[in-house]
Amino acid sequence: MVRNTARREELATLATDYALDHGLIGLSLRPLAAAVGTSDRMLLYHFAGKDDLVATVLRISNDRSVEVVRALPRSRNVRTAVLDLWRASTSEESDRCHRVYVEAAALGLLGREPYVSVVREANERWVEALADHLVAAGCTQARAGRAVALLDAAFMGLQLNLPLDPDESHRKRAVSDLAEAIAAIAGG
Repeated sequence: MVRNTARREELATLATDYALDHGLIGLSLRPLAAAVGTSDRMLLYHFAGKDDLVATVLRISNDRSVEVVRALPRSRNVRTAVLDLWRASTSEESDRCHRVYVEAAALGLLGREPYVSVVREANERWVEALADHLVAAGCTQARAGRAVALLDAAFMGLQLNLPLDPDESHRKRAVSDLAEAIAAIAGG
């Protein structure tokens, strides 16, 4: 039985913070419980199991990254929107959320639940937020899907390379080129 209580919400938030600091791979309930000030038995009291806890953590993490995008002011145009979205996506909070997402996506590729379902759900919400921002900046709704498919794939690749490529000038040029490509898709 899953408990829908204020304590569950508090534990979920604390567990999310823990996962953002330590990652999902190798997540163990005892160290997590100790870090959030409870026992593994109490975690299992409030969550249906480790999978329920992990799914909740992933949803909260994704909500945080989507909130960063939704909080952006309207961009002047589509090109600027891409640059604004990149800055938002690489902010410290978003970067932490994206790292947890990548771990979950990797586990989801192996067919493991709850990762498959939660990552699919997270993708839908993330892509919707990106599309809404591009449309607000002038991209037509009809072209938003195509623009977001390229934007999301490029952002993921660039973010995966962040720790591997110390040359920021390459990344800046790639993001600028991406902004030009998305603006071309959006406009014509």
